[in-house]
Amino acid sequence: MKKSLREQFLIKRKELSKSEVKIKSQQIQHRLFSSPWYRTAHTVLFYVSYDNEVDTHDMIKESLLSGKTVLVPKTDTRKKTICLSKLLSWDDLSPGAYSILEPRQDCIRKAPVSTVELLIVPGVAFDLCGNRIGHGMGYYDRLLKTTLQAHSIGLAFEYQIMRSIPAEEHDEKVEMIVTEDRSIHCH
Repeated sequence: MKKSLREQFLIKRKELSKSEVKIKSQQIQHRLFSSPWYRTAHTVLFYVSYDNEVDTHDMIKESLLSGKTVLVPKTDTRKKTICLSKLLSWDDLSPGAYSILEPRQDCIRKAPVSTVELLIVPGVAFDLCGNRIGHGMGYYDRLLKTTLQAHSIGLAFEYQIMRSIPAEEHDEKVEMIVTEDRSIHCH
């Protein structure tokens, strides 16, 4: 079920034009940056977007400029885990695992999960309760299990919101979802 939903949503995502992604991502950024959780967080973990996801590139650059501590994931494909690295400059990134931008080996500055105050989570689809369908490898579910002190916000285009997603025991929820049209507080 999840696998076929994932495939359907990924096909739809690929059909979005670059200008649609850009405009909607700017609306999502405005909504995210206006949220109290973002405004009060000193340390924010962002995913680095790729392949028509909600674009986080400008969000990351603006957060760096505003003085926030920005963390980004560095993937360990062997252990199937994410290590968090403090980003000092956008130029520290280069294509890594799955062709996603990650800190270059010489720019990794490991940061403990306990320092994260706000976790920005990607997803292929979300439901109103905060359940998500990711890419199926469990990286963010494992990470969300360890970030007990941090708030979690999923970024999504409105079409990625479903009424209900079948959740499994290992699935972790986000507390809020921000789309171009609304902020959804999940319960």
